[in-house]
Amino acid sequence: MTEPLEKRLEKAMAELQAAQEAVARTERELRAASFAALSSDRAVRATAGPQGELSGIEFLENKYRDMSPQELAASVLEAASAARLKMNRHVMKAMAPFAEPSSNVPELKGFELDWERIFGPEVLREDDGDPARGGPATPAWRDALGDEGED
Repeated sequence: MTEPLEKRLEKAMAELQAAQEAVARTERELRAASFAALSSDRAVRATAGPQGELSGIEFLENKYRDMSPQELAASVLEAASAARLKMNRHVMKAMAPFAEPSSNVPELKGFELDWERIFGPEVLREDDGDPARGGPATPAWRDALGDEGED
């Protein structure tokens, strides 16, 4: 025998309220989140804020003094991109449960989010840039620089 409509509606409303509360908690957590990343040469640490914006740059151990402007710029861009990617993946992970189908209300099927379209294809890649784990040995942006650090 099927469940009465009133009971199903009650369950759906309870699940909706729980989802709204969970979304509000997640939004608060994401507004306070930030992620930092180092450049591969360990000269720069960049921090990305909750919307992927660059919220901090640190030049480590005075390494920048021995770098050409192009090398320093490349290190900053690499660290900033890596920090933004960490933040994007965190947002993706935090929001994914809200797109899944409901276990209590079969009529709520969930929806698909095109994370690649939202954040770019790198957000779905599993490699972390570690050559031992199949990631690129040299960051792609370095390919654009010549031996003298110029393009």
